[in-house]
Amino acid sequence: MKHIGAAQVVVTTNVFDREPTLAELDAIELESPLILAEVDLLDAQIMTLDRPANEVDARRIRRARSRVLAARRDLVNRTAGVVLSGGAA
Repeated sequence: MKHIGAAQVVVTTNVFDREPTLAELDAIELESPLILAEVDLLDAQIMTLDRPANEVDARRIRRARSRVLAARRDLVNRTAGVVLSGGAA
């Protein structure tokens, strides 16, 4: 009987057991301003969960939403001419 254990290592390797590639790290770095803005918005919304939002809370949420929209706009403008590999579209 032929032993095929070594040949199966490549086949059975779990894709999620690897470090991120340089391209993935670059994408994360490119999206980090948007991620941070969304975290700030979430923090502002969480602060109002257990009590009614007052004027200061509403202003904080409005500003956080504005920062998210600005970060999305900046991200789209930066990546408008960039062709990313590996996408389905």
